[in-house]
Amino acid sequence: MFENLEIFGLAQARARHAAARQTQVAMNVANADTPGYRARDVVAFEEVFRTANAGQDPTRLPIRTMDAGGPESPNGNTVSLELEMVRSVQAQRDHSRALNVYRSAMNVLRTSLGR
Repeated sequence: MFENLEIFGLAQARARHAAARQTQVAMNVANADTPGYRARDVVAFEEVFRTANAGQDPTRLPIRTMDAGGPESPNGNTVSLELEMVRSVQAQRDHSRALNVYRSAMNVLRTSLGR
């Protein structure tokens, strides 16, 4: 009965997406001085979720990256450390939100079971 609750799959997919975004931010920061490096970002979770097939397992949603854009420095690099800091905070908030959803769903289940 409780094996296939969508809220848990959705929370897991959201946390996985936030982790992937944090990884991409770390890669961008690591290459901030690399000539010609193009900053990348992860496609928004909402967009990926919206375009996924109905009934698709949310834990299997693809994580796609895209060019983050931004102005080029003289060496052709598009990494802005300020923007990467903002993206890092957004990823941390998304991950915290996913954990809070998971925690709240667990509390609802525990309450319904009388524990």
